[in-house]
Amino acid sequence: MSSVPTTTSKAAPLDLQQIYTWLLADGMIRKAEVKELYAQSQAILKNTSGYMHPLCAVAHAKLLSAQPPHKMLTLDALCEWLAQRVGLPFIRIDPLRIDFTKVADVMSASYAARFNILPVELNADTLVVATADPYSHEWEAEIAKISRRVVRQVIANPLDIAQYITQFFSLAKSIKKANKSSGNDLALRNNFEQLVELGKSNKQVDANDQHVINIVDWLWQYAFEQRASDIHLEPKRDMAAIRFRIDGVLHQVYQVPAVVMIAMTARIKLLGRMDVIEKRRPQDGRIKTRTAGGQEVELRLSTLPTAFGEKLVMRIFDPDVVVKTLPELGFPEDDAERWDALTQRPHGIILVTGPTGSGKTTTLYTTLKALATSEVNVCTVEDPIEMVEPAFNQMQIQSSIDLTFADGVRALMRQDPDIIMVGEIRDLATAEMAIQAALTGHLVLSTLHTNDAPSAVMRLLELGVPYYLLEATLIGIMAQRLVRTLCADCKTAGGELSDDIWASLAGEWNLSKPATIYKPVGCPECRQTGYRGRTGLYELLTVTEAFSAQVQEETDIQALRRQSMADGMKPLRIAGALKIQEGVTTADEVLKATAALGMK
Repeated sequence: MSSVPTTTSKAAPLDLQQIYTWLLADGMIRKAEVKELYAQSQAILKNTSGYMHPLCAVAHAKLLSAQPPHKMLTLDALCEWLAQRVGLPFIRIDPLRIDFTKVADVMSASYAARFNILPVELNADTLVVATADPYSHEWEAEIAKISRRVVRQVIANPLDIAQYITQFFSLAKSIKKANKSSGNDLALRNNFEQLVELGKSNKQVDANDQHVINIVDWLWQYAFEQRASDIHLEPKRDMAAIRFRIDGVLHQVYQVPAVVMIAMTARIKLLGRMDVIEKRRPQDGRIKTRTAGGQEVELRLSTLPTAFGEKLVMRIFDPDVVVKTLPELGFPEDDAERWDALTQRPHGIILVTGPTGSGKTTTLYTTLKALATSEVNVCTVEDPIEMVEPAFNQMQIQSSIDLTFADGVRALMRQDPDIIMVGEIRDLATAEMAIQAALTGHLVLSTLHTNDAPSAVMRLLELGVPYYLLEATLIGIMAQRLVRTLCADCKTAGGELSDDIWASLAGEWNLSKPATIYKPVGCPECRQTGYRGRTGLYELLTVTEAFSAQVQEETDIQALRRQSMADGMKPLRIAGALKIQEGVTTADEVLKATAALGMK
């Protein structure tokens, strides 16, 4: 094995010998194992059809660093080490931060693939190019001349570069072709009638155009890869925005020309069996598609007419959600046992409360999936049906034909049900039918929009439900919220938590402040946010005789809260404080999720 290459050798591309020489010089591997590791990597390169970057061959050997803490030298770790070695920045390519149509103008896909380089940022005077071969410079002068900018190199994972060369250039080509097919003389007027005019134009982009199909297919697959729960297509004055909701937070993905967005929306409406021509009224639809791995995914579509066109939101339903256990959703063990005991009751009403997007439907579907055995008839009435589940008998309410929640429950009562799930109790008629179902021997589960569990009683009383019927039927109420969980790969100790903030969370429960506070950092696994996934905070109120005695015509909400806590209910903020103690989330997340509760 030769010594570290001299400056004169640095014009040549990286090779395996050079990499192992540097690894040895930096103490990343032991001298005794160099020959064996080198031979192993060399064999991997020889047995690979096509080109393989030498760093990939080293990563395939699955080496452990000789330096503490002896982590595995993954391809990302090797790229980061190489960047430090050659004095260049290291980046992890984040597709959400790259305007790929703009960077694709700098060079062709074949040119990028030839040198395995990828433009990642284009400024007024600088072009940033990702490479995994820092001493291969033959392309640099040419690109600097064409782009009329200073070229700045950064090191990135060679496999990521190759992957995104294919994706970015293909997608940029599709968007340009689709936009071009709309006709150069099609001017979008900035008024409320632009869609009407576009609809009359014979130069509008065809929804079945292959380029539009490619864009829509990429959009879905990319959303699945990014773990998005919702896709937003939002028309604006000149350009249209694509945004993903990931772990409850919206992220800008890309902007496309308005005419391309219209074609994308038409394509998706067509697949969702919606009225493509009708653009003045909100519509709902469904699509079933598959991930790249072949897993079936269902999307619920919703359109809304806005000032600049139709806004389309696609809710992505993960089929794995309904097979999760309660602890996987975030239930503490004692709450999971109490919830299971409630749902095993033969009759009564169980309510799940919380704002929109707090995970109420997920909790109900998970619970019903566990209850829906071959001996039980589970029926639901929903608006809309969130996820089609073969184990349930699901009914969609239809306001156009006066099929309301109350009518749906009334119809289900004649279907010999054991368990009824009502999507939401919105009015007195629905509440009365749910109570009637509970009184006649059925278990009824439903949702309400209240801030905490005891407030659900007040809400029902305000609707006009007699207090004695609540005493007779209500068996449990659960309020919930969702908070982002710290990424397990990058969270680190050293976060700060003031005594005042901890006191506002722990209240009078005398929970000890955790000795170690974790904070978000950011890594490729969590897209540099520091958070990955979400977990639930739960406030479970089990209705006891003492609690029922507090439910009167003139009920005091504070008395209900005191009694519920005496019966074992942990408030939402206490549930959040316990998650902080466990190192699952942060105080900021808990405070944001429970802001409406104040100091309760």
